[in-house]
Amino acid sequence: MKTAATLTVNGAAYPVELDPHLSLLDAVRDLIGLTGSKEGCDDSECGACMMLLDGKPVNSCSYLALQADGRDVTTVEGLAEGDELTPLQRALLEHGGVQCGFCTPGMLISATALLREHPDPSEEDVRIALSGNLCRCTGYDGIVRAVRSAARSSA
Repeated sequence: MKTAATLTVNGAAYPVELDPHLSLLDAVRDLIGLTGSKEGCDDSECGACMMLLDGKPVNSCSYLALQADGRDVTTVEGLAEGDELTPLQRALLEHGGVQCGFCTPGMLISATALLREHPDPSEEDVRIALSGNLCRCTGYDGIVRAVRSAARSSA
């Protein structure tokens, strides 16, 4: 039995019919059509599916879509202002923080949440904030440099 709900994603309201077991990730990808967030593990281990829910990062693969009814969801597509990348997105490109790109959406979401709460993080703060995001390509150094650079450029 499906339940009527409204998912507010990146500022737009989407009336949807949700199966009770449908994850937020699947609802956003399959019902709304925003495919930036990825399913890596389907077990809240890799962070590729990270989204902001009321400004806090959540693993959307393990979060029920119905739990997001009437709440504010931000995906990686909602970070940039039109075609203008955020300082964090630009810094990831400039500092070699992107290789295959599969983890990038989740990294951006986690780092965005960190910078909103802690605008001048130390390297340790960044590494702790990104500890739920796995990257198999970069070795994390470029990502950490990018987050710290974006923090400095926003200060």
